[in-house]
Amino acid sequence: MTALDWPGFGQVTLAGLLFLCVAAALAGAVDAVVGGGGLIQLPALLLVGPGGQPLYALATNKVAAVVGTASAVGAYARQTTIDWASAIPMAVAAFAGATGGAAFAGALEPGVLNGVVLVALVGVGLYTWRKPDLGVAETPRFGRVAQVCVMAAGGAVVGFYDGLAGPGTGAFLVFLLVGLVGFAFLRASATAKIVNVATNLGALLYFVPTGKVLWGLGLVLAVCNLGGAVFGARLAVRRGSAFVRRVFLTVVVALVVSLGWKAAVG
Repeated sequence: MTALDWPGFGQVTLAGLLFLCVAAALAGAVDAVVGGGGLIQLPALLLVGPGGQPLYALATNKVAAVVGTASAVGAYARQTTIDWASAIPMAVAAFAGATGGAAFAGALEPGVLNGVVLVALVGVGLYTWRKPDLGVAETPRFGRVAQVCVMAAGGAVVGFYDGLAGPGTGAFLVFLLVGLVGFAFLRASATAKIVNVATNLGALLYFVPTGKVLWGLGLVLAVCNLGGAVFGARLAVRRGSAFVRRVFLTVVVALVVSLGWKAAVG
């Protein structure tokens, strides 16, 4: 099929654009519930997007991700309580981390982080599965000041990874907030969306001057991602922490399978 000769679309075909729109909507919904939308949207961009060039796909993906995560934050804020006093410092630290990670993205071999992330995800999944009560209710583990410091430090580390690679970021953020800080899954997911906005924005601000962002394609996918994100956030609030936990485990398993397959086939 003939590629679309539209500015900012990277010569994607019409069929490819429709496929990417569906992937972006689905990614937005999954990402809003518990994170992991990058597992869907980024591989789709690499498959049929801007000529299979990883940096263009990564940069363009951030346009849609910023809009999707921001809309999810809005949906959560209207329907549940968000602790902005602890979420904002975490988001600021994550923003700085993501900008630094993006600066290293071009020099990173695609398979370098796969092994480490795969092992970490297996550990996260097993720990969550073996503790059925984890994240069902709030179980604070730190005083106020210590909690803010732990969240900020964790946000910087996960933010760096998001700027560097991306897949699994939402799952790592949610697990950090549930397993270490003691949030319930629903509150953790809402907070993770705020941090995700910052990490996506930090990476995007690095990519914009490099000219790697395909704005036409990115903005179309952003609209689709937004619709999916609003639906996913509303579903998470309606169904509660137990539902978010099940989706979390599903996403972690999918990430493990995806990364394991990449490691196996090289």
